[in-house]
Order: sequence, then structure tokens, then C-alpha cells
Amino acid sequence: MLVTGGASGIGRAIAEEGLARGWDVVVIDREAAPVGTGVKADLADADSTRAALEEALAAGPITRLVNNVGAVFPGALQEQSLAEVDAAYQLNLRCAVQCAQALLPGMTQAGFGRIVNMASRAALGKELRTAYAASKAGLIGLTRVWALELGPLGITVNAIGPGPIATELFAKANDEERTRQIVEAVPVRRMGTPDDIAHSAGYFLDERAGFVTGQTVYVCGGLTVGVAQV
Repeated sequence: MLVTGGASGIGRAIAEEGLARGWDVVVIDREAAPVGTGVKADLADADSTRAALEEALAAGPITRLVNNVGAVFPGALQEQSLAEVDAAYQLNLRCAVQCAQALLPGMTQAGFGRIVNMASRAALGKELRTAYAASKAGLIGLTRVWALELGPLGITVNAIGPGPIATELFAKANDEERTRQIVEAVPVRRMGTPDDIAHSAGYFLDERAGFVTGQTVYVCGGLTVGVAQV
């Protein structure tokens, strides 16, 4: 299993979930990975990503992929720079395409593959998230397209849309007052944890989940109820 951005937060929890299920886990991150086999790379850079993928695949095909890496780039429309929009695309979206393309030959040969794209509840609409929401909504679109294209090959593709999860990334993008308001709006009245997301990812990655593809599950404590279409 390959997890991008798996050195901390949600990615680390997913890597730990994979190890607990007995899978070999490779983590690509700019930081040293505390779990699994680590490959250091700047995933915002296509050449660095390419080199890391070659290193990760040197030991053989990888049939499970979690496109987890991402960054928020908060800002109102009038403040969002085009450089931030480009950066969001490169890290949150281009990287996912590049990783999927690299692993696809091995999945195709095996007649089996699991791809999980880490989207966001923000794809449904959230203030101060022009660059982030656009890139995460793009991941949902890719999930649906890839599910149609890759299903005949035995490869499923699904997405997870986390709600407010207690991670360093969330803390950097939300101040204390904003966090309080968010928690009060969550029906279960708490922040989510990385383990909440890892549990859902483990389901999609399981061999027994072969009849579920093209779906987006919002792991958000009920925050999207009344927002997401049925």
C-alpha cells in the first residue's frame, strides 16, 4: 500500500491501519515516515514525485493507493493568489493523477487494485477555500471517472470527504473561535480523529470491497447532512 503524505495526521493513521491489516506500507512524504517504509520527496514537484514513485516501485507492484497528501491555502476570493491556486492543483490534484498512473500497470497486471482519494467536505462549499475546494472537488470528479474506466480491470476507486479532523493541518487553517463554531455545528458535537478516517479508508482498501466504486463518503460527524445530495 502506498500512502502519500503519510508521515503525520490522517495519512499516518491510514498507514498504521494498513500495517495492522498485514499490508506492506510505503509512505511518500517530505518528512521522515515513522511507520512503514519511508520515501522522502516534495510531492508538490512533479520530478520529485516521479523519482519517489520509481523508488517505491523498485521492490515490485503496489496495488493499493491512498492519495492523501494535501494543503489548504486558506483565503477569500479577493485574496487568493494564482500561485496558491496553482500550488493547490499541483499538490492536491496533479500528484494524485501522477501516482495513479505510476501504479496502474501493476494493478492491471494483478487484476486487482484499490484507490482511495482524500477529498474534503469543503468540496461541497466552504468559505475561504477557493483553491482548496476546487482541487478537492476535482478529486471527486477523478474518482467517478476512474471508477468507470478502471472497474473492468478489477480496480475500485473511492473518495473520502473528511469533515473537521483534529490535525495540525486543521489547526493551522482555523483559529480557536472558528473551531468552536465548527464543533457546535457538528451533530455528534466533537471533532473527528485521524483514526475515524483511517477506519473508512481501511474498508475501501479491503479485498472484500470490490462491489463499491465511484463513491464519496463524508466522514464528518453528520455535518454534511442537509448539504450533500442524497
